[in-house]
Formats: sequence, C-alpha cells, structure tokens
Amino acid sequence: MLEKIDTIIAEIASIAWGLPLLIILIGGGLYLLIRIQFLPFRYLGHAISVLRGKYDNESDAGEITHFQALMTALSSTVGMGNIAGVAVAISIGGPGAMFWMWVSAVIGMSTKFFTATLAILYRGKDSEGKIQGGPMYFIIEGLGRKWMPLAVLFSVAGLVGALPVFNVNQLTQAINDILLKPAGLYNGFQTDLIIGLVLAAITAVVILGGLSRISKTASKMVPGMVILYFILVLIILIVHMDVVPYYFGLIFTDAFSANFYKGDAFLGGVIGGIILLGIRRGAFSNEAGIGTAPMAHGAAKTNEPIREGLAAMLGPAIDTLIICTLTALAILVTGVWQSSDANGVSLTASAFEESIPFYGKYGLLVCIFTFSISSLFSYSYYGTKCMSFLFGVKNKGIYNYFYITSILVGATTSLSMMINLIDTFFALMAIPTMTATIIMAPRVVKEAKSYFSRLKKIN
Repeated sequence: MLEKIDTIIAEIASIAWGLPLLIILIGGGLYLLIRIQFLPFRYLGHAISVLRGKYDNESDAGEITHFQALMTALSSTVGMGNIAGVAVAISIGGPGAMFWMWVSAVIGMSTKFFTATLAILYRGKDSEGKIQGGPMYFIIEGLGRKWMPLAVLFSVAGLVGALPVFNVNQLTQAINDILLKPAGLYNGFQTDLIIGLVLAAITAVVILGGLSRISKTASKMVPGMVILYFILVLIILIVHMDVVPYYFGLIFTDAFSANFYKGDAFLGGVIGGIILLGIRRGAFSNEAGIGTAPMAHGAAKTNEPIREGLAAMLGPAIDTLIICTLTALAILVTGVWQSSDANGVSLTASAFEESIPFYGKYGLLVCIFTFSISSLFSYSYYGTKCMSFLFGVKNKGIYNYFYITSILVGATTSLSMMINLIDTFFALMAIPTMTATIIMAPRVVKEAKSYFSRLKKIN
C-alpha cells in the first residue's frame, strides 16, 4: 500500500516539475536578472551593511530586524537540503548536478531580491489588522482582489509545503545510522516513533512561542552551525587536497556531458535530465521563487523595501554557493558517491566518516541536528501564516498541532515519499509566486532605481 502511494506521489512530483515550471522558475529568474541589469549585485557591500544593522530603525513598521529575518529564512533553507538534498543530487546526477545548482542559486539571488522587496512593498493586514508580508499578501495588495485565487493556491500549497517531513525523515535516519544502529539500540518503527515524539516535543516548546521566539532562536543557531559545518568540511578537503582541483573541475565538465547521470531523460536527453535535477534540488535548497522566504522577510522592521530585498539576496549565496558546494566537494573528494550505495544524509555521513574517523560522523550529527531543528521552527511560521490568510488568525494555532503531528509521519516513512511530497507542493507554491513577481517586476525596478539614486546622494 505504502509503495503504491510512494509511486503515485513520485509521478505527481515528476509532472509538477515539468517544462512549464522550469520555464517559470529559471526563465522567469533570468528575465528578472536582465530586467534589473544585475543592479543588486553591484551593491553587495551595502547589502552586508544592511544586514549588520547599520540602517535599523526601531520606529519602522515590522516585527524583526533584517538580520533576524534573513536568519529565519536561512534556518529553513540551510537545512537538510544542503546535506541530504545535495547527496541525493550527486547520487543520481553525478558531479555535474552541482553546477546546475549553482546556476539556480545565481538566478535565485535575483529572484529573492524581487520577492522580498515585494513582500515589504505590498504588505497586507491579517484578520486582526496586523501588518503581514508574503506572496499571498503581495498578490492581492499589488495586483488586486481579483487575483485572490492565485493567493489562495499559494496558501493551500503552503500548508503542505511547509510541513517538516523531509527534514524529520533525514534527521531520524542520521540518528539511527550514526548513533543507534552502531550501539545496537535500533528497533525499527518503534525507535523511529520515539525519535519523532522527542522532536515533536522540542518543536512544540519553541513554535508555540510565536515568531519572536523563532527568530531569536534561529539568529543564535544558524551562524554557529554554518561555522562548525565549514570547519568539518575544510578538514575533509585538507585530507584530500590532492584531488580537490580534479573534482572541482569535474563539476563543470560533467555538467555538459552528464557521464554519471542515472535519472530519467528530460527534453529528449540526459543533459536535460541533469539540468532539471540540479534546478529541482537547487530550488529545494535555497527556495528562491518558491515563496517561503518572503514570508519571513515580509516581517522585517523596515520602511525601505529594497533594503530587505538586498538582505534576502544573500540567502542563496550563503545557502547554495557556499554550504551546498562544501557538501558536494566532501562527497566527491572522498569517493563515497561511487563506492557507497547510501543515499541522502547517509551518503554525506559516509564522507565525513571516511576522512575524520569516529569524530567526523558525530560532528556531522551535531550539524544535522541543529540544521533540522532550526528548520522545524521556521517552517511552522510559514504554515501558520498560510493558515491565518485562509482561515483567520484565530485559527492559526490549529495548524501548529497538525504540524507537530506531521513530525511523527516524517520520522516513520520513506525518504522518496517525503522528498516527492514536498517537491510537488513547492512546485504549486512557485507558480503563483513567480507569476505575480514577473508581472510586478517593473515596479521593483522603479523602486530600486529610486532607492539607489537616493543612496548615492547620501553617500
């Protein structure tokens, strides 16, 4: 029965991630990049100043700082997509899949700039009259009430897309493979369920405290986990220093030859297949164009939409260009991608164990635990925002209980089912987000030109 459901969900995910979505995500992202003539990329230094709080103003509208908004967004994207998602991409597509994840990230930086700017530019009010941001709000505030069906589609898809089932699934697998199985303490479904119950309890304590607690927790956890992960991968790269240049080069050459690709062909060939795989896993990693991050950025305390767009733009750079690349190189230089049958987080764990015996896998487990827990907190916020939009603020608490219950589902089901389920609903979220963003792109360009000309006068 479960195998049948798994197959059905995989087929739906395959249909959802077809040519139309690829056109709207990558074609739309390229259009945005050209439309703004790479302008935000010229202000990376200014973006970092914004993030450091140079322009923070307590009297501005919003709930959290630029830094907290980015950390909340990053705590959901810097997660299992970077560890397990990259491993899935390489085990199916080989080294070349990483190149197409990079392409997705560069285009994604532009997309994030536009969507986060719109999240501030067209903030709406919830049923209690509080200011809110996100695709559902910028759709109806920017395009009018007649576009409500698009906002509803995003919110309904967001209720499922925000569920933490993939993160929980991979965290459970990591705890079992690294900790419990070697100690002889694994007992199948029963063990998975106990892990799920513990994770549900930890998550409940934080998420029932609301956005303030989520953002404060995320802003403390995210920088530390990125630094620890960076140090561990650096050790692996130093151990295998002699082959690092070869594999780094292979990422580029294999992107256009797809010699190691094991998936389905797309647009009549394996190159099409590897491009789609890289874009799909890149979108899963940095969520550019999906619409989750604008919900966090829409809560930023600022009256300058472009500032939040600049802060948001740094997300895919940190997430995919840095952290995903570290994971990819660790898997490639150790050779586990060819010598191991493992997939997902277990493949990454094999790479760490190969280079850093005993300590490596435990260090990775600390990173995985922190990545996953922070993601659990952030996604709950996205789901309650969608719930509030659809059914009113007074009912948003209901979603938290649904969310906490889904943790048990994620802990006790298969990797393929969970990743295909989230992929499907991410695709459904991307359609309204990108459609509205492309339509309103000229307004963002106009706002950007106005802001940057004012900035020149100040400086």
